[in-house]
Amino acid sequence: MIVVGMDTATPSTVAGLLLDDDRVLEARDDPEGPSRGDHAARLLVLVEGLLAEAGTGWDRIGRIAVGAGPGGFTGLRIGIATARALAQATGVPLVPVSSLAALAAGAGDPEGAIAAVLDARRGEVFAGVYAGRRELMAPAALPPVELAERLLALDVPVRAVGDGAVRFRPELEVAGIAVPADGSTVHRIAAGPLCRLGREGEPAARDAVSPDYRREPDAKPPPR
Repeated sequence: MIVVGMDTATPSTVAGLLLDDDRVLEARDDPEGPSRGDHAARLLVLVEGLLAEAGTGWDRIGRIAVGAGPGGFTGLRIGIATARALAQATGVPLVPVSSLAALAAGAGDPEGAIAAVLDARRGEVFAGVYAGRRELMAPAALPPVELAERLLALDVPVRAVGDGAVRFRPELEVAGIAVPADGSTVHRIAAGPLCRLGREGEPAARDAVSPDYRREPDAKPPPR
């Protein structure tokens, strides 16, 4: 089964193609600095480029895997809307994948647990904890100090990955939580884990796939 994967939960725009022989092609746009990414302009371009590179078309795609968050409000809306539109146009089944689970799966540690930690802004993180495919802490939005307390309460060795782990390294390391070097690729959501989780997961009704925000958006309409 060939799987198309896409994730826009972070400022990065990630696209992947899991081929029948288990090879993974990845294309991504990783903006620098404070940018929140250009998902609307980049996502379809990256996906179509991968299909062209593989010499295949939508008639051979078995599933679309989309990162459902939690993550940035605007990015998630763009990713989910794009995936739903592609599923409608092609008839390909759509599988929502936790962006945190995909991040953790790319940095799996058989001797302990992985805390997938994304910067949620407002001094908070989106975080979930996984041991292999087993969820030890459900995704939540919380302050980094509270996350450190929860990780300590698990009473297992924990390694924290993701841009949130990098940003709040001091708060985590003072609690004894290991955080890999800033430039490590384990801090990025990768196409391989995303696509493989999509291959393993169950397709959902297209119109039922929605972003997992975990909290209210940063921008709210003014009160009437």
